[in-house]
Amino acid sequence: MKIAVNVHLKKGVLDPQGKAVLHALETLGFDDVKDVRVGKQILIDINTTNKEKAIEVAKKMADELLANPVIENYEIEVKE
Repeated sequence: MKIAVNVHLKKGVLDPQGKAVLHALETLGFDDVKDVRVGKQILIDINTTNKEKAIEVAKKMADELLANPVIENYEIEVKE
């Protein structure tokens, strides 16, 4: 089963990469962009057919390694 762990900075945490992308978009003429936040997506193929177990394992991975709980949030998405 394929799982996507989407990690992004918590609201209020400065995002210099997002600001750089925003500036670049404005330079390219995309004037309607209000804000940009940059995150990451980790795709994991878990050897199970049990959706609940896959989500449980992915949460454990995110809590222990994939996300920094002090400054980041994450969502888990099942890709079937």
